[in-house]
Amino acid sequence: MNTMPQATHTLLRAEGFSCPSCVAKIEKQVGRMDGVQDVKVHFASGRVEIDHDAAKASVDDLIAAVDKAGYKSTASAF
Repeated sequence: MNTMPQATHTLLRAEGFSCPSCVAKIEKQVGRMDGVQDVKVHFASGRVEIDHDAAKASVDDLIAAVDKAGYKSTASAF
């Protein structure tokens, strides 16, 4: 039985990617946040998929972490 809280799945759109190493930079920055369980950056589309505990890491926190990595992002519905 899974005892972890229900993860929230958030999609962000990020811009400014110029190389695949940008992906690792964002995944590392967001992935080290408390409450973040999984981060997947899609280089070609600029999508950032994040599974997180919303009580520990809000969407604004996630956007701030992407900003800290050097890229602008916004919440996305798809």
